[in-house]
Amino acid sequence: MPNRLKNETSPYLRQHAENPVDWYPWGEEAWEESARSGRPVLLSIGYAACHWCHVMAHESFEDPETAAQMNRDFVNIKVDREERPDLDLIYQTAHQILARRGGGWPLTVFLTSRKVPFAAGTYFPRSSRFGLPGFTEVLGRIRGFYDEHRESLESPDNRQVVDVLESLTPRRREGASLSSAPVRAFLAHLREVFDPDFGGFGGAPKFPHSQGLSFLLDSPDPSDREMALLTLRRMARGGLFDQIGGGFARYSVDDRWEIPHFEKMLYDNGPLLGLYARAHALTGDPFFREVAERTADWARREMRSPEGMYFSSLDADSEGEEGRFYRWSRREVEEALPGMEGRAAVACYGFDRPPNFEGHHWHAILARTADEWAREEGIAESEASAALERAREKLFRLRSSRVRPGLDDKILTSWNALWAKGLLAAGRILGREDWIREGREVLRAIRRHMWKEGRLLAVRAGGESRLGGYLDDYAFLLEALTEELSSGFSEETLDFAVSVARSLRELFEDPAEGGFFFTARDHEALPVRTKPGHDQSLPSGNGSAVRGLLRLGSLLGETGFLESASRALELFAGVFNERPEGFDTLLSALSLWNEGAPVAILWGPEAESWQRRIAAASPMIWTVRAGEGEAVREKSPPPPGVTRGTLCGSFGCLLPVDDDLDLFLKGAGDHGPR
Repeated sequence: MPNRLKNETSPYLRQHAENPVDWYPWGEEAWEESARSGRPVLLSIGYAACHWCHVMAHESFEDPETAAQMNRDFVNIKVDREERPDLDLIYQTAHQILARRGGGWPLTVFLTSRKVPFAAGTYFPRSSRFGLPGFTEVLGRIRGFYDEHRESLESPDNRQVVDVLESLTPRRREGASLSSAPVRAFLAHLREVFDPDFGGFGGAPKFPHSQGLSFLLDSPDPSDREMALLTLRRMARGGLFDQIGGGFARYSVDDRWEIPHFEKMLYDNGPLLGLYARAHALTGDPFFREVAERTADWARREMRSPEGMYFSSLDADSEGEEGRFYRWSRREVEEALPGMEGRAAVACYGFDRPPNFEGHHWHAILARTADEWAREEGIAESEASAALERAREKLFRLRSSRVRPGLDDKILTSWNALWAKGLLAAGRILGREDWIREGREVLRAIRRHMWKEGRLLAVRAGGESRLGGYLDDYAFLLEALTEELSSGFSEETLDFAVSVARSLRELFEDPAEGGFFFTARDHEALPVRTKPGHDQSLPSGNGSAVRGLLRLGSLLGETGFLESASRALELFAGVFNERPEGFDTLLSALSLWNEGAPVAILWGPEAESWQRRIAAASPMIWTVRAGEGEAVREKSPPPPGVTRGTLCGSFGCLLPVDDDLDLFLKGAGDHGPR
């Protein structure tokens, strides 16, 4: 018999609708039942593509005996962390406080009826193994502890964990510097933890860390850029990139980028799309362009919704096994690919090496490029490339006949904004007008479906948009709209960007301390109102908001936007000056602030060429291309046939330069950082 999750729109919650557990969605009904019945709350947070969430569900939540114990002793709440990142942020941090180690998913938290956590863990096996206690044993211990200490736990004076959570909110420090010192320290840290053999930072598991790679590509030091380029090459030649179908998985379980955790998330692929386009622009290497194109093709083919936005993720599992959809046996490959195609696939995708997946299967990597294999075989590169492409297409068709990983078809505003920004940036850099049109359509669809009465909604599923937007929704959308302006100015886009920026400030800014809360001022009351600055799996919403406000403020001369951005940087300066690691996006915003947040407004027949040259020479300059005769908020266009550049920033605007890019770049360089 279905439980209360049967009416939810989240695919993850609906996955649990048939559990014998009497699940509640997050809401007042659950909390009232906890207070009425005297049972504590068991909060389980996960997401649809999460492998270990599936494992715990199969072992425990689908087991009638375990479910009976849960139902007797607890009020059980199931949360989709992608719908409710506010809850995940609070209770992941609470887990770190209580368990004194990092969190993850599934997250298991035990709460009083006042939403205060008193115990936490992540995955628990049904019976003791892996050095972990069995889940039923944990349930018994937790309920016994709660019964013994009920009065103190439920007391309004029980604030230890809440006090620690509140203490983690940054406070303004007098005299905190906004110099570039933490940026230099962060670059030094990246160099220190860089893996010179396989790229990336630190050991396994390895994540793409797109913001750190972007930082390195922006660096004037060629060795920093080479670190990013090596990492991008290694990721794309490894199994993190789906060699057969395109797109990137979430992270690699080894330090060679060879075997991924197979779930594919939209939020990873948007920033990576933009990075590979930039890598191509820096090097001219067609490999980077091909990776970008295959990433965009994957998303359009498998993730695009009929409404013009994109779905969230593909599961790691199919047929109950992680990676089953992606693995190959040698026999499958040999039977599917005769002759030269088979030789190409075996050599280039690493099938001639020992099995790399669980000791008896292969996950395709790019062990040799087509031209490398051609040199080994003594054949023409064009012949090798054509054979490998035919082999890939046949393997793709064969793989498509398998049981597919599950699709989480909910639509998230923040993730779609990241994807739109990546599409627009890559389209502009690589000259793909179809990507630019697609990126614009995503943003139009967000405005059509997710922007209601001057506010954003966070989630769309089953044709319904709901849940008030979070900081990330507003900040990422603001940056995507500024990227759209780079591809072609329009008053409509600018007006929407201004509306988003004003709502962001009104709903999220802390007028006393500075910075932006993760939830809006009228959001439901939670144990703490967080103000995160670190990058997690997503870029920092505070860092993204600062960048968007700086750029829009410079374009418009809007001092309110610039002041909000400055106050946020001043708030976080105390912490990132002491320890810059993890503040990638905020530190990129600090660099932008120190450069004066320059924006170049370009008109005329050579505007696109100027835009490419400016991006290569000064990556901190945001460029906006306007149409012929089109004024940009009091910035005047040139006469017909003249190419004009006007440089503005938080410093004001310089005199326009006509038909002389070198003079324009000299003026930009003379302006320099603060």
